[in-house]
Amino acid sequence: MFVIIAGGGRTAAHLATVLLAQDHQVQVIENREDVLSRLHRQLPTETIFEGEATDPHLLVQAGIERAHVLAATSSDDAENLALCYYARTRYGVPRTIARINNPHTAWLFDEKFHVDVALNQSEILANLIEEEMSLGDMMTLVKLRRGSYSLVEEKIPVGARAVGQSIRNLALPPNSVIAGIIRQGDILMPRGDTVFEVGDEVLAIVGREAGDELAALFARPTAVVGK
Repeated sequence: MFVIIAGGGRTAAHLATVLLAQDHQVQVIENREDVLSRLHRQLPTETIFEGEATDPHLLVQAGIERAHVLAATSSDDAENLALCYYARTRYGVPRTIARINNPHTAWLFDEKFHVDVALNQSEILANLIEEEMSLGDMMTLVKLRRGSYSLVEEKIPVGARAVGQSIRNLALPPNSVIAGIIRQGDILMPRGDTVFEVGDEVLAIVGREAGDELAALFARPTAVVGK
């Protein structure tokens, strides 16, 4: 995969390092001298293009006509939007990703400007905090379909509602499915008659709205005040 990263800040440098380690082709475009100095210490020189990412000639030199992905990661939201729009409409780049710096401009980052994935750091952080508070001990492993679904893991404690129940009789919430169970180091393929035991590590795919309800089935029992 060939990725062009427009903007060479710390986020872009880390992204480039990860992609290069996975044997992807990467070109980073940056014009700030202090940032370029740091980039040349972190990345191979041949991956760095010096200049304005909005310069059409520089984009062509960087290979945008062959790029599979454009990641617009500059600190200027207007520039990131313009780059995504230009990459898709002028050069037909199949996938565009844009960083949102100001949460108040997030509403602009959609199909109008040909932004396929918008990374709003403030929203991501807020959602993570809210999710961790609501899901208790259940851990989110992977986000799917832009956060509409999640692959989660929970180790069943003593007293959980699911203990002794089969998958068939547990009445899982809508938009959720048990993907696997790890029991004493072995992976069990879940069936309708599989019965949950204390210590099982349950892997499940769950929709955003059903997360709390699923977590309640595998959570430790809540102490009753006054008893």
